[in-house]
Amino acid sequence: MKLNITGKLFFAIFLAASLAVVCSALIMQWNLNRGFLRLINDMEKNGISRLATRLENEYLPGTGWDSILRDPMKWRQMVDASFPELKPPPPPTAWVRPPDRSEHNASQPRDILPPHLAHQFSRRLFLLDAQKTTLIGPESVPADAEIIQLHHQGIIIGYLGLRPQTTFDNLLHKGFLHEQRYAFIVIATVVLLLSAGLALLLATRLVRPLKNITEATHVLAHGDYSVRVPVKSRDELGQLATDFNALALAMAHNEETRRRWVADISHELRTPLTFLRSQTEALLDGVRQPTPESISAIHNEIMRFTRLVDDLYQLSLSDVGAQSYRKNEVAVSGVIQQALSIISPEFSAKNITVQYEAADNHTVFGDAERLRQLFGNLLDNSLKYTDLGGELRIKIRKEGDKVLIDVQDSAPGVADEELERLFERLYRVESSRSRATGGAGLGLAICRNIVIAHEGNIIAKPSPLGGVWIQVELPSYGSV
Repeated sequence: MKLNITGKLFFAIFLAASLAVVCSALIMQWNLNRGFLRLINDMEKNGISRLATRLENEYLPGTGWDSILRDPMKWRQMVDASFPELKPPPPPTAWVRPPDRSEHNASQPRDILPPHLAHQFSRRLFLLDAQKTTLIGPESVPADAEIIQLHHQGIIIGYLGLRPQTTFDNLLHKGFLHEQRYAFIVIATVVLLLSAGLALLLATRLVRPLKNITEATHVLAHGDYSVRVPVKSRDELGQLATDFNALALAMAHNEETRRRWVADISHELRTPLTFLRSQTEALLDGVRQPTPESISAIHNEIMRFTRLVDDLYQLSLSDVGAQSYRKNEVAVSGVIQQALSIISPEFSAKNITVQYEAADNHTVFGDAERLRQLFGNLLDNSLKYTDLGGELRIKIRKEGDKVLIDVQDSAPGVADEELERLFERLYRVESSRSRATGGAGLGLAICRNIVIAHEGNIIAKPSPLGGVWIQVELPSYGSV
């Protein structure tokens, strides 16, 4: 069965929680056993100390340990009194075998503890005389036993030893540990059930925004750019939803731009074609004669049409990154002067004053031919959209590692809200910069592409002369 992302996320969270619970339970169980065993051994050490004190007080120089060996009940009472915290409660109907005080049992004082304590101390607790002969307890002394010397009036009278407990043989201890294991199991089960519920809730909550984005993506893929995803959080999923909405908005804007672009291009191409068709049909029908004037008008429209196609071709090359750039050290002033020398007669024809200022021969790292195209387009733009008798100022200066080229012309100007749109393709300010001037609104768009290819920046702002101020920023040579 193929799991969806909700199931995968649920099992991942639940598996992580289960491993954490199981590991915690095992560590707690191990620590409980270890700590409980240490506690019992510490309690037994305290009991051994108390038992040693009682044995030293019971010892008689003349008879030695006979009083204890002949009376096993006394030994039991001393052990019970020394280990009160380890003594289990007596059963309701306990049968205690009466001690046998025969000489035979006196000579073999082994396993004289009562049944309810024999299983706990008979193989671990032992009493030795001064010669380390076993009096009570196992025949052989365990190697890991802790032995305490017994003294009477400064003389060693015997040894008392106890082997530390390594396993839980006492039923009381086993019962306590069993209860703790049962409690651990219950707690672990409850925690796992809560983890499963929390994992399911968390997986569903985390996946819901992803499902919304997935559904919106399908709608977006079918061309509906109006779809939006609600943003309900500020985490990564919220950021993803915000980015999706931004993407949908950008795609909607691009689609609108594409449609406007196709419509504008169609209009721009249709206008010269309509003129050429009407002129040629008039010549063919004999309505107009093939005079130099009519042929010149047709030629001018063909050149305008050619410039439009060339501009579109340049933009298409720039869009696909196919425009080649051969960059070297280029003197900006030299490139601008070459562009000015070509277009100066046209400025003079319109009686436009050109002021050129360049303090130093600043150089940039660029393609000389593309830069000539850039400044040629800027000068042609000022020529077309500056009134007769106007003024044009060109200034080159350097700020830090940037070379700034300012091109300022006189009226007519452009509204502030339209300045940013001057670099859009086919955009014209119809009030002053109309088709009648011969522009198709592609020159500044080509300029922007050339500047971007040179890792620079180009902006438009109001000119102090009343027109438009175009500022080009290019990295100086040696700073790239």
